[in-house]
Amino acid sequence: MAGETEGLRIAREIFQESAGTISRYSDLLTDRGIEWGVLGPREANRVWTRHILNSAAVAQLIPPRATVADVGSGGGLPGIPVALLRPDLRVELIEPLLRRCAFLTHAVEALELTGRVTVRRARAEEVGESYDAVLSRALAPLDRLIRWCLPLMSPEGQILAIKGASAEDEVSRNARMILASGLLVEVVRPQIEPTLPPTTVVRLRRAEAP
Repeated sequence: MAGETEGLRIAREIFQESAGTISRYSDLLTDRGIEWGVLGPREANRVWTRHILNSAAVAQLIPPRATVADVGSGGGLPGIPVALLRPDLRVELIEPLLRRCAFLTHAVEALELTGRVTVRRARAEEVGESYDAVLSRALAPLDRLIRWCLPLMSPEGQILAIKGASAEDEVSRNARMILASGLLVEVVRPQIEPTLPPTTVVRLRRAEAP
């Protein structure tokens, strides 16, 4: 498994022309992000492998020119790495907490993402819009996540929930609720680079999309 030095090298290769920007984002997370309580102090030494690259892997599951909601965005994960990797996307970072929204607004301005990445201070159930892809990362148990995110998903859209190693067990426990919600579910593991572990993603789509 790649260490942080190797993680930085991989990030430079993957993000290419945005390599400098994603590096500045890493600095924001490990400096102001820790100071403002957005990222835990113990996470500074694994910000590349555990957070940024793990988040960026989900970008390959999103169709071209999609509208994207990052629900419970926190410090901008996965929304900001996805936006930097995929400039064709329009990303909204949805976060209810004021301090985190202040960090996100600062990050979007500092990284010069204004115009294609927006910040909205709201709970998911308050948004009232639909998106082609609804992202989340370590946000909530799957049943609660579906209740929050399903109203945000466009008719042909998808929910992409980054989860841990027990994703299949969580899907099994909630199988009846998923079926009752009219959804199809699969666990996918996109891998951004062969030396890194894959990202575990629960993908949900409507069973009867138009």
